[in-house]
Amino acid sequence: MPLTKYPHVYQPIQVGSMTMKNRIQFSPIVTNHAGYRSGRVTPELFEFVSAQAKTGAGLVTIGSTPVNFEEARDFFGCLSVTKDDDLPGLTMMANELHRYDCKLSAELIHGGQWGALTLPEGRQAWVPSVVEPYHDPKRIREITRAEMLTVIDDFVSALKRCMASCFDMAMIHFAHGNLMSAFLSTMWNRRSDEYGGSEKNRWRFPLELLEAAYDTVKGKIPLEMRVVGNEHMPGGTTLEERIRFLKEAQKYIDMIVVSAGNLMFGEAFSYNMPGYYIPEGVNVPYSAAFKEALPDLVVSVCGGISTLEMAEDIIKTGKADIVAMAKALMADSEFVTKGARGLEKDIRPCMRCMYCLKRNNNDCHIAGCAVNPPMGWEYRRSKPVPALKKKKVMVIGGGPGGMAAAQYLTQRGHEVVLYEKSNKLGGRLNEASALSFKEGFRRYFEYTVRKTNECGAKILLGKEVNAETVKKEAPDTLIIAVGAIPVMPPVKGIDGKNVKGVSEVDRGEAETGRKVVVCGGGLSGTECALSLAMEGKEVTVTDMIPIEKFYDDISQFNKPTLTRLLADNNVKLMPDCTVSEFTADGVIVKNKAGESVLLECDTAVVAFGVKPDVKLIGELNEIIPETYILGDADKTGVIGDAIGRAYWLTRDI
Repeated sequence: MPLTKYPHVYQPIQVGSMTMKNRIQFSPIVTNHAGYRSGRVTPELFEFVSAQAKTGAGLVTIGSTPVNFEEARDFFGCLSVTKDDDLPGLTMMANELHRYDCKLSAELIHGGQWGALTLPEGRQAWVPSVVEPYHDPKRIREITRAEMLTVIDDFVSALKRCMASCFDMAMIHFAHGNLMSAFLSTMWNRRSDEYGGSEKNRWRFPLELLEAAYDTVKGKIPLEMRVVGNEHMPGGTTLEERIRFLKEAQKYIDMIVVSAGNLMFGEAFSYNMPGYYIPEGVNVPYSAAFKEALPDLVVSVCGGISTLEMAEDIIKTGKADIVAMAKALMADSEFVTKGARGLEKDIRPCMRCMYCLKRNNNDCHIAGCAVNPPMGWEYRRSKPVPALKKKKVMVIGGGPGGMAAAQYLTQRGHEVVLYEKSNKLGGRLNEASALSFKEGFRRYFEYTVRKTNECGAKILLGKEVNAETVKKEAPDTLIIAVGAIPVMPPVKGIDGKNVKGVSEVDRGEAETGRKVVVCGGGLSGTECALSLAMEGKEVTVTDMIPIEKFYDDISQFNKPTLTRLLADNNVKLMPDCTVSEFTADGVIVKNKAGESVLLECDTAVVAFGVKPDVKLIGELNEIIPETYILGDADKTGVIGDAIGRAYWLTRDI
């Protein structure tokens, strides 16, 4: 009897001349681990790519690899395949992946308009057409025919170096508004020569490139191509046209990877890396359409696919041949291996919160997943090291940080006792996972509570801790992870019967009427407002901050979608208003002009934020010499901040 419940996921597949051991691809991501200016393979990149292979994935595709390091980059810290000096590092990396029977590919790209992000002052990025107001003519210009031939030569040279370095495959990036994608687009390509206008003219240069690429690799390594199912922008090409193009292109390629979106136009940006507001498997309908129209082409699909159950269903039903994942594989560095061994219950779920991209920009490499803090830091000894001296550690608080601390400490061999004043573990995860659009949070909540209960720590629920409790327990080390308390300003009527706390509302412990005013425009308040509006309630959110500061604590990748969802559900935002009184009829606010306005409602929800309980922390902080303050008790933040602090703190205890 096979150990795995996912036979279709773990079935090998032939892609051109290459055989993948399973149907999971580590989707190309930008990590910035390579040499910042040189693009060389660094120890940091080597260890990160090795960790990608250790997940058990059958294929790793390294993201955003420019074919010309002067003209084609869209990020710093990206991998170079542009110089013969790159070959030793590339070969070493390929050999490392082959140790794990994992295939290696590189996402070859010409950034086009996105090259303006990396080119020095005075240099212009190349585009099919300058489209104002989106393009600044000082930074961007139309590519010439001679430069188009240079681009083809650059792709050919990059492909030759990939083959010389023992790469198993190479990807040509035709998505997200880069140079090749832009030639296909009715939005970005407005040329009047033979490379613009009709769809066949817009296809001309991309097909010339694909033919040259095919002639270079034919019979040696297969080619994959990244395409979009939906550009999610005005003037984008239709699915039907993209299928027609692929029918022409398929003679040159072996596989497509279906993505979505564009790096411009607000929410189109979010669809490149969909967070928890965007449905899981958002691109699967497009991959299914491609698969039906192009049955001989191997189709891989990415986009919010977080579980093996979903991957199995996609492949079993023929909607794609391969499933490409990134965030889920970063959340658990043994994701695929655990599923193969029948250990799927031990897979650490991805919350789709986008915390992994919090620091990933041109100035810093990807560093830390909300639920897997060492991700991105593999070169810094990511696995827990047994403690040299076993200690008794008392953890006060069973929220995300406290639970993580208990798990990490017991892994290292310490004796742990965890106190939680409520009758259940979870802390802020109880309300954070309650909203309907936070399915990933619920999966992680259930997982980490179970893992905490199983980790070997002594867990005492319903036990409020004071100084005497600590003295009686007499730990060697004390971790204070008591969370934070709601900010309750001295506003008249705030204790009224029609005034509820945001946490109680999110958890379903406090009912609201049909008409609701949420006081607080941060992420907590606006997500509560969205949830209530999705139930059909009439909701207004008010805050003293300007409109551009509303839910400013959200990931940049999630913000456009939240903005759209609030509008779609008729949530009214009232900035520049100070709450002055709660009454039986509603909330009285003072606007920017100094006028008092009554916002009529059945229920007011207070979401003024949280703050550390200074009194309690002060009482507990001076009893045990080795004491640490963790999570919101130290500094209010998001769940990933607390778990990350717990990981790095407990490594040194």
